[in-house]
Amino acid sequence: MIDTDLNIAKQLYPFQKNTVDSIINELKSNKENYNLLYQLPTGGGKTVIFSELAKRYIETTGKKVLVLTHRIELSIQTAQQLLARKVQNKIINSSVKTLDDQDDYQCFIAMVETLHNRLNENENFVKNVGLVIVDEAHYNSFRKLFQFYKHCNVLGVTATPLSSNKALPLNDHYNNLLVGESILSLIESGYLADGNTYSYDVNLQGLKIGTHGDFTVSSMDYVYGNNFMQEKLVYAYEEIAKGEKTLIFNAGIETSMFVEDTFKKLKYNVRHLDSTFSDRERKKVIDWFRQTPDAILTSVGILTTGFDEPAVKNIILNRATRSLTLYHQMIGRGSRSLPNKKEFNIIDLGNNVRRFGIWQDYINWQDAFRFPDRFLESRISELEDLQFEVDYAFPKKYKSCFNTDKLESFSIADAYYHALDNGIKGKVAIDQSMQNHFEVLCEAAISYEQASELLNMLQDHIEHRLKHYTKCITKSTPNYLKYLVETYNRKLSHKLRVKLDIED
Repeated sequence: MIDTDLNIAKQLYPFQKNTVDSIINELKSNKENYNLLYQLPTGGGKTVIFSELAKRYIETTGKKVLVLTHRIELSIQTAQQLLARKVQNKIINSSVKTLDDQDDYQCFIAMVETLHNRLNENENFVKNVGLVIVDEAHYNSFRKLFQFYKHCNVLGVTATPLSSNKALPLNDHYNNLLVGESILSLIESGYLADGNTYSYDVNLQGLKIGTHGDFTVSSMDYVYGNNFMQEKLVYAYEEIAKGEKTLIFNAGIETSMFVEDTFKKLKYNVRHLDSTFSDRERKKVIDWFRQTPDAILTSVGILTTGFDEPAVKNIILNRATRSLTLYHQMIGRGSRSLPNKKEFNIIDLGNNVRRFGIWQDYINWQDAFRFPDRFLESRISELEDLQFEVDYAFPKKYKSCFNTDKLESFSIADAYYHALDNGIKGKVAIDQSMQNHFEVLCEAAISYEQASELLNMLQDHIEHRLKHYTKCITKSTPNYLKYLVETYNRKLSHKLRVKLDIED
């Protein structure tokens, strides 16, 4: 149901008008099957831009526009903006089984899974589509729909043109990337609030990296769900954000509920929100947050997209992430500018700034789009110290396939340093690692074919181990470092003694 009170067409800023013109011209000068990706920071008004673009496309071509989203909140926001621009549209949700009335509409908005089910039943479920707009295009769930629209233009929009799956780069499906205004330019022009970053150093010992490439929720609940981290969170809040509207992002529900309990005991105005809440419960909490000036909302995986509350003054990252996209999405929730809000605070409790730099830093998005592996690898090098702290987490299903305990018991770093301590070349650690994998696979497999299948399952684990090995050989050994420190102190002490003895 669309709230007609919100159906006020937002006026386009000059840069947004120029963007619409640029996209229209780009699509006109290329073939019908040309796919374009457009990047604009969170808060830059992507929904406003592609709503105006849809209107102009329909007016000039007579063809229909299909907008794809992955969240119902995004679908509703888009429908509101389109209707405000006099574009008759319909949301295709789970209750829409047929489109007998589709001639009455110029534009359709659909959730990915729902539309995919309808198209599998009828490839012509939506007729006369000329342009497909993909919101939050970095998500890979949209790819399965592209096969149905090979003869259409596709426009993907995202704040971070990096695929959520590094094995499926965006340049496989998009011909070109159009880069919009940078975060810094939007701040300088007054379109975004400036972010003041406060980074509190935390010990992430105990975090584990999952097969999806980010830290596991269970390990983050373990690290952040203790009294020490809660005290650090409260300290940071009271030092920087006390009394102001604040969003706290957590990785796990247990941690978020612990945060809520901690702040309630201190008599702060706080509520918890996560994806298990019903639509009605979610609306009630969000309405409370919007209406309460000093509200603290602690959440899990639900407010990174499709949520807009310009009055948010503080963003607290009470979690760590290895996803640049998620990093920007979380911070972007506080970047909306208001007449009385030109700045907001970013409080980092996950060493995220150390990984990605400050939010306003320039990023070469063309490089990220064209050479995603190289782009990500350059950032992984910044993560070496962090990766060396964490363990690899096997998916639960792997435990039934082979002896994960035996694999976890072997440390290539320990093997490397043990070899050096005994006067043996460190490379023997690789041989020992290989023997460990070999024994586990032999115990689990009864044929070469089965062993090969299991070996494929272990590729991420093998890569993780070898990265630890390369970390070892590019840094000094603990004994050598100890020698350097002792020698340095001895020589410095001698120089000071000589100097002071002469003056005496």
